Amino acid sequence: MKKILFAALLLLSLMVCWTSLGRTGGLDDANAGLTAVQGENYDEAIRLYTKAIESGALSRQQLGGAYRGRGLARYKKGNYDKAIADYTKGIEIDPKNARAYSNRGVAWHGNGDYDKAIDDYTKAIEIDPKYANAYHNRGKAWENKGNQDKAKADYAKVKELGN
Repeated sequence: MKKILFAALLLLSLMVCWTSLGRTGGLDDANAGLTAVQGENYDEAIRLYTKAIESGALSRQQLGGAYRGRGLARYKKGNYDKAIADYTKGIEIDPKNARAYSNRGVAWHGNGDYDKAIDDYTKAIEIDPKYANAYHNRGKAWENKGNQDKAKADYAKVKELGN
């Protein structure tokens, strides 16, 4: 009886350990993905973020961050369409994240779709009116569209914000 009880407790302990390892594994992969992006190893970052996303172990906030991180790696590789898809998924998960809209705007900008870029920069500004980078990027998009007045207004806002 003691052997059966011991075996049952050992099995239960292993199951608990295995479950918690799986939960941290997703976050560990996401953190490693961030390190890979910072080291400009974008293929590895994409692999790690994908593994984290597919793990099912991330919180909602962490999952949104993993999609944004993978989007950044894809953007850095010049794969704007896949970056846009990842940023869009991140926005679906966390629609109040100004940075996600701004980053997707940068990817739209990279694709040459200035109207969609401006829409995303504007949404980022609506969420965070002090987000100077979104004003700056929107100014660049206006400039690319040939609207110098709107570009100047956005650049002036960047100066007003102190950036």
